[in-house]
Amino acid sequence: MRSIPTVDRVTDPFFALDTGFRFTYLNERAETLLERTRSELIGRVMWDEFPQTVETQFPDGFHRAMDEQVPVSFEIYHTELETWFEARAYPSETGLSVYMRDVTERKAQERTLAQHAAVVEAVHDAVVTLDRNREIVTVNGATEAILDTDRSTLVGEHVETLTTLAGIDDRHAVDIGQAITDVDIGNADRRQLEVPYVGPNGDDRMGEFRFVPIEDNTATVAAVVRDVTDQHEYDRVVESLHEITRWLLESDDPEEICAIAVHAGSDLLDLPISGIWLLEEEQGYLEPVAGTAGAHDEFGGLPRFNPGEGLVWDVFEGGEVELFDDLETVDELYNPDTPLRSEIIAPIGTRGVLMTGALDPHRFDETDVDLISTLVENTRAALDRADRERVLRERTDELERQTERLEAVADVLSNDLKRQLESVADALEEDAAEEWEFPLAEDTVETTLDRAERLVDDVREFARNGTAVGTRSRLHLEEAVTDAVSQSRLAEDAVIVEGAAALRADPDRFAHLLQTAFDSAVARGDTDVTVQIGLVGFDDDGDRGIFVLDDAEEIPPNAHDRVLDPTADDDTAIDGLGLALVRAIAEAHDWDCTVTNGENGGTRIEIRDVTTLERRLGG
Repeated sequence: MRSIPTVDRVTDPFFALDTGFRFTYLNERAETLLERTRSELIGRVMWDEFPQTVETQFPDGFHRAMDEQVPVSFEIYHTELETWFEARAYPSETGLSVYMRDVTERKAQERTLAQHAAVVEAVHDAVVTLDRNREIVTVNGATEAILDTDRSTLVGEHVETLTTLAGIDDRHAVDIGQAITDVDIGNADRRQLEVPYVGPNGDDRMGEFRFVPIEDNTATVAAVVRDVTDQHEYDRVVESLHEITRWLLESDDPEEICAIAVHAGSDLLDLPISGIWLLEEEQGYLEPVAGTAGAHDEFGGLPRFNPGEGLVWDVFEGGEVELFDDLETVDELYNPDTPLRSEIIAPIGTRGVLMTGALDPHRFDETDVDLISTLVENTRAALDRADRERVLRERTDELERQTERLEAVADVLSNDLKRQLESVADALEEDAAEEWEFPLAEDTVETTLDRAERLVDDVREFARNGTAVGTRSRLHLEEAVTDAVSQSRLAEDAVIVEGAAALRADPDRFAHLLQTAFDSAVARGDTDVTVQIGLVGFDDDGDRGIFVLDDAEEIPPNAHDRVLDPTADDDTAIDGLGLALVRAIAEAHDWDCTVTNGENGGTRIEIRDVTTLERRLGG
């Protein structure tokens, strides 16, 4: 350990602590600083003797020095002495040696240099110094440029000359005068204002005025003026983008969302040649869905981009916003003769892209990229929301339809079974006989109960429409018809199939569809019924499908839609669900079902959109 006499000769405060932060030594200068004698502190824990001072002035530095065995240094300010000290702590195995050096003068110099540095840092801004009479002492070249005047006409003039030349109105001129006064008399270390002014070209600009005190032989206040017009415009655009986001999220139409986005880019971001392409998922190309008037005027319409075509597709696949400063330096353009010279292309997630172009090279900068990135991200969010709303709406509509159908099914089941059971009860109340019949019909009890059983089967089949069909197999239409006839009440020789065909369908459910259509015809026929089955959509390029035409009593045109929904009030639904079940099974296959009348009478059922239907040659 150093000798005590040597350490006592150190002019700066010095003290030593053991590993428990107990004082083991302090010199006379340290006694003065801490206002305690050696005898009072030796052996005492520093944290206990100076809890408030140590907590505020000697933070984690001592702990770090002791724990990590590394020297540390930090600056502290002694309020009572009005002195800045630089504390340096050197660890050893036995504790810490702490040296404290007076750096007050250095701190004062740093403060002065910092003030000067603030002015030097702003040399590209307008800098004006003023004396206590608010007269101009100095101006820099930037001030001359902003005011379009020579400094010789400014120096010595009152500061009001500046506000007048800059076109600053009286209200803001008063604010500037107050700020100068506050800084000059010490009410504030600095003041900052944003004030509109008129630029040298007569355009409206926005300036950030900063006033700071200076110590000079003459000047007392420095004013630094920075042009923040671009930043203000950027902030305005960003704020407007938030408003546009609200408009985007209020729409649930993808094309409307894209139209809002491109027109926002045109009007708000000054991007007159812009368009949006969305991915057509089934075909795999980018389809133009919205464009500005400038884009249509320049190109007469926007092209479709197939995979691998042009920069638009490349950026879409890459997934990152791309800025092209000069298209003449870019290879493999979609249109080598394009009048555009610069472009920004921004993916809208995985949904598509937004492209904006200009007729001049280097038209865009990173600010434009940032703003367009914000716009396309908001557009993507709106499109996602629109999709969710559409899916939710479709599910809600489907649930409502299912609820209505199931309520109708319940009515059918209740009323029909009630009628059948009443018939049985009435028959049982008749006088006993070897062979009895219903008083209101010729059906036997067995036939009546069979009818009720078929109704239950129909209800069960109808309820299955809410789920996907089973495995689809390749079926021959003629064979499916034969199987369905055998399960129906139609005579085996009462069906004519015109043309051989094949399709893919759930065999059981397709057979039930045909059987139900046949039974519906029988239910409407007073005599023997015949049914004709043929193909549609092959000769007229329409949606492919099949028709089932019967010669039974025709369903009136005003009832064509009604018979496709289950109802207890329709005569055609008395025996089961009838054609409502045909429609349910068709829709479960994603087919379309309609009911019309034949040219010569009867009822014609058409099942369309059977995309797997194909003709078979040779029967």
